[in-house]
Amino acid sequence: MVIKNTFLVALKAIYINKGRSILTMLGVIIGVASVVMLTAIGNGLQAYITDQFESLGSNNIIIAPGQVFSRKSSSSEGSSGGGSFGDPEARASSIANNKLKLSYALDLKRLREYVSYVAYANSIQDEASFQTKTKTVSLLGTNEDYPKIFSTELTRGVFFTKADEQGAERVAVLGSKVTEELFGTADPIGKKIKLGNLLFTVVGSAKSVGGSFGGPSFDEYVYIPYRTMSQVYDTQAVLSIYVKAKSKDSIPATIAAIEKELLKYLEEDEFSVFDQSEILSTINDILSMLTLGLGGIAAISLLVGGIGIMNIMLVSVTERTREIGLRKALGATPNQILIQFLIEAALLSVLGGLIGLGLAWLGTVAIQAVFPAKITLDAVMLSFGVSVVVGLVFGAAPASRAAKLSPIEALRYE
Repeated sequence: MVIKNTFLVALKAIYINKGRSILTMLGVIIGVASVVMLTAIGNGLQAYITDQFESLGSNNIIIAPGQVFSRKSSSSEGSSGGGSFGDPEARASSIANNKLKLSYALDLKRLREYVSYVAYANSIQDEASFQTKTKTVSLLGTNEDYPKIFSTELTRGVFFTKADEQGAERVAVLGSKVTEELFGTADPIGKKIKLGNLLFTVVGSAKSVGGSFGGPSFDEYVYIPYRTMSQVYDTQAVLSIYVKAKSKDSIPATIAAIEKELLKYLEEDEFSVFDQSEILSTINDILSMLTLGLGGIAAISLLVGGIGIMNIMLVSVTERTREIGLRKALGATPNQILIQFLIEAALLSVLGGLIGLGLAWLGTVAIQAVFPAKITLDAVMLSFGVSVVVGLVFGAAPASRAAKLSPIEALRYE
């Protein structure tokens, strides 16, 4: 009963000074809303990237020129080629000094014990046009195994065949964005588009898949046979080789076999072999640190809100000195006074936290229309818990001051 009465007195004190109470809660409101929203954006982005990677296949292996990843150990020791991202300048230099060749990719197809499919690729930018419409696209020269490795789905037509690739046929598969911008809702199959100055026959249109993690969107790709690109654009480069392992469990053994094969032609620092989980792990580590950093910056608002609560509670103690003296004269103990002011400070912080959570939820719903965002229970509980602690910690000094007031001195206070 005593606690209930104390709670009601604290609630009434907040209600009487509504304007001041709202301003006092503002720091907590902003802090909680900011922390929850920023972590929601970070968590949503991580979930989105994970889904995108998983949609590409869980047992894919990538071979790139140079040291995309710094190795944890040498290949002779059974390295999987894993590690952290290397220096960006070194990676740019590796691409410039690319020594990957088509023959190496073809040799990997002989590793039938480990490998299901092997695709090789080169990429350049050019303009695609149909009638009066023109669009800048990323041309990806590859082979017939590419859609099997990356689970590329088509909405119309077919992917080009092995015969098309070996015969350097001028055929193309369009990304969904390219199809939309060049043909609208019309069927592009069998139509001829111009790539550069040459005509290509459209044989397929890919399903929309979205971004490609640091590069142009997959939806803006135009896929053509690798040998066609080599002839038309006079390039023999292989920027990357993609391998689908027999199973997810066999990835380490497959990577070791690939490294052993490539070391017949290349030095250890001239290529990298890694699977998608390593890229995803590195990206998630970066995003986690970024989310934590942004959440920490936003949490400063909670500290400011706590200081605001302490200042207002000190003012409140001064304004209510005679009330405190009267209550003590009527038998209230120092502990009861202490609890009353602690409850009042905690209520200010808790109400601010609840309002902040409400605003964070509304903000996240609005953001979800254009950007992935995901509120987690951990973020909600942590933010709300911190707001309660802020109220208690910063309310402790004013409450202690009120509890220590002498009833005689307090009643004399003007």
